[in-house]
Amino acid sequence: MSEPIIRTSGLTKRFGDFVAVSSLTIAVEPGTIFAFLGANGSGKSTTIRMLIGVLEPTEGSIVVDGIDVIARPRRVRDRIGYMGQKVSLYQGLSIRENVEFYAGLYGIEGRALDTRWGELRERFALSEAENERPENLPAGIRQRAGLALATLHRPRLLFLDEPTAGVDVESRGLFWDRIQEEADRGVTVFVTTHFLEEVEYCDWVSFIEAGRLIADAEPEALRRRYSGGYGVRVLAPPASRERAARILTDAGATLAPRPDGVEATIPALDAPLLAELERLREAGATIEIAQPSMTDVFRAVLAREATQGEAA
Repeated sequence: MSEPIIRTSGLTKRFGDFVAVSSLTIAVEPGTIFAFLGANGSGKSTTIRMLIGVLEPTEGSIVVDGIDVIARPRRVRDRIGYMGQKVSLYQGLSIRENVEFYAGLYGIEGRALDTRWGELRERFALSEAENERPENLPAGIRQRAGLALATLHRPRLLFLDEPTAGVDVESRGLFWDRIQEEADRGVTVFVTTHFLEEVEYCDWVSFIEAGRLIADAEPEALRRRYSGGYGVRVLAPPASRERAARILTDAGATLAPRPDGVEATIPALDAPLLAELERLREAGATIEIAQPSMTDVFRAVLAREATQGEAA
């Protein structure tokens, strides 16, 4: 396993008597999309501000891309791209003028700037908006421009703090396509969001509640632990129903027969089971699979946390 590109240990931030983040320990693998989830006020933005060196922790340690962020906060900023909840575009300047300003901060100019911005302008569909001011543009275009600027200097890490807040569903999908492209290029993406369905785009999930880490795992592992399982419905001719029931039973499913097939609840879907279901489909069966929602998973995590708190 590679060395984590982000690692915190015992990270804590207090504001007077209020503990915003409490003893947070996480590790983020390079090239992954890491979702940092929680309700408003749970400590997500405070954590990001500490990770990028803007806010000094009260206790604990932070290493980002091999740099001690607490000791050298300015050095880490050259390695990262950041996009906050409010896109950092200067009003009164066009998108292109914003690009030139940000490029100057990283010493990008001339032909290098024209080439780099030309690529980003096409990828983020910003050609028509290039000469417009941000305040005159829809939220979705502003968000795309903000992400384009965050990647202008080709950072190794992207920190995105609720990047799709206030954006319509279609624009959110396009935005996540661009995020996935960055991850495919080897960029590590650390993203906070309160849209739990966006976890489907992510490789790892951490839930934070009242400043404390309450779950930390791959999405599939969280579903296995905190949900009732996947719902599988097989609609098949009589000759295939017995085979379908046997396949699902062997995989550990709980069956519920129905007149036209079989329904089942199963803890997880692995590759051998999916292959068997595909063979059933090829033989004429109709297969429907219902995935546990991450909203239900989060509720289960919170319920467990509340129960443990009461016991304590």
